[in-house]
Amino acid sequence: MAGHSSVSFDSVQALTNFVGKPAIVSESIVVDQEMIDRFGQVTRDTQWIHMDPARARTESPYGQTIAHGFLVLSLLTCWQASCVAFPGAVLVLNYGFDKVRFTAPVPSGARVSARFALADVKETRPGEARCSWNVTVEAEEASRPSIHAEWQIMVRY
Repeated sequence: MAGHSSVSFDSVQALTNFVGKPAIVSESIVVDQEMIDRFGQVTRDTQWIHMDPARARTESPYGQTIAHGFLVLSLLTCWQASCVAFPGAVLVLNYGFDKVRFTAPVPSGARVSARFALADVKETRPGEARCSWNVTVEAEEASRPSIHAEWQIMVRY
């Protein structure tokens, strides 16, 4: 995994100019059992594969608990804030996803980061754009990424 990088976009033109450039890499976050347990309590998803380490050690194909896919997905805003800035923007809004795939588990205790590649920018009105980001979430030392997503962000300057 490459080191953390950071990029600022102060206009729709700056975003447009970045389409197709190499991915921006976030800081990493440790997804530990406490975080998993708290997420499970808040969302009421207390499935044993996430929240019962003793059972997961003996019954899970992963040999330990794994993070909820939605927990890892919800960290995207934090990861993006660690490496992408929108100075001068009056609004940055999560517009949704066109595609999300959970392609590998995130084991409890894993250090995880995200890569953000700007795939498309559509100016929806002057000073406002809908940006399509190809996002890849990776746990350190994993053989393949945990999540692939197409994330839509609205930015208004």
